[in-house]
Amino acid sequence: MRMFKRLTLALAFTLPISLISPLKAHATLIPPTFQFTGAGYGHGVGMSQMGARSKALAGESAASILSFYYKDVALETVDDTKILRVNIGHQLTSARMLTRTQGATMQIFSGDIGDAQGLQPLAIIPAMSSLNFSVLGSTVIPSITTGKNSSSIPSNRVFTVRWSGTRYLAGVDGIMSLSHANRKSNFRYGQVQVRAIKAGSLGFRLAITNTVRLADEYLWGVSEMPSFWPTAALEAQAIASRTYALSKAGVIRSACDCDLYGEITDQKFLGHAKEIEKKWGVVWKAAVTNTAGLVLTQAGKPITAWFGSSSGGITETALNAWGSERAFTHSVEDAASLDPVLNPNFYKWDRSITQSIVATAFLLPDVVNLEILTRNPSGTVGMIRATASNGRQISIRGETFRSRTKIPSAYFNLVGVQNAVEPAPSPSS
Repeated sequence: MRMFKRLTLALAFTLPISLISPLKAHATLIPPTFQFTGAGYGHGVGMSQMGARSKALAGESAASILSFYYKDVALETVDDTKILRVNIGHQLTSARMLTRTQGATMQIFSGDIGDAQGLQPLAIIPAMSSLNFSVLGSTVIPSITTGKNSSSIPSNRVFTVRWSGTRYLAGVDGIMSLSHANRKSNFRYGQVQVRAIKAGSLGFRLAITNTVRLADEYLWGVSEMPSFWPTAALEAQAIASRTYALSKAGVIRSACDCDLYGEITDQKFLGHAKEIEKKWGVVWKAAVTNTAGLVLTQAGKPITAWFGSSSGGITETALNAWGSERAFTHSVEDAASLDPVLNPNFYKWDRSITQSIVATAFLLPDVVNLEILTRNPSGTVGMIRATASNGRQISIRGETFRSRTKIPSAYFNLVGVQNAVEPAPSPSS
């Protein structure tokens, strides 16, 4: 806690001294930006990756690291061969797939065909020809482009795409390249579903998912920690990632047609690029293999093993971050996160956030004043209140504010705000 007190408070705009106190409801000054200072990156719940790195460098094992960050858990071996559906394209209007592997092919099938074999594909797409998708109303429109020639495929609500060298299609080991929204990713395993889903006011959009086996095909592609970090840290990450995925498996979310998002909403799934990182990809794969089947459990079930890059010096609980009690989360010292050598980008930080972003975070037309109402024992903001020029006030959780404004963490302060509170005393102090 005392580490966090070193952080200062400031406003992004300069006010006369007479206006530094909280603005009245009728105030008309609408600041263009607000300035924040803080420490850490992420929600701070569960394992601190910077802390795991520090402990591994000090010679601690993966089991020791995990038992420090997760309270009253067991490390058990379970069957992790479950099949996951991972979202690799969210709310898209178009996408393109192709394989550049010589001799490899792709096949497209109408519908979500699961593990079915022996079905007749709608088309076989050779290497270097592209399979293109767009959405029209509630239907997916596929087409094939070979050189300058294009051919259409009858539309449907959902399609399955397979490529050779996978569990689903024999042949030359192919790499499927997916391009969308100026982004390209490569996938080696599984199969892909392309579905039109309702995306609120946006109408229908494409959801693209990669169906992969958790034990290897998924975990080999998880990119949540640099592969050159110490072995014990990588093994702790592999166990946490396996545990988190198992806790989410089996419930398909309609918003993404997935068990898991392939982004940091759940876990970053880089696909084949993680596995083939020069020199270090094999190190990450070894960490996955060396911890095969190991998961963190409480009462016999995999926990939702949250983790994050770094904290503000003390980790956070699920209750304080999101309002949901989880017995396996607790606040522990995390000095490594405040080490400028280990965490040069986020041991401290400052951000200037625009008026429009702050106002949107509170669902207000504008914001003339921000006040930190409470702090949690970890130093994170408990509640923060905004006042609009019309006098309306809205209060939200600090973690909600972090998520909506994209500031690095909820371990933050406002510069110059005179009524910000000190962290609450720890229950153990």
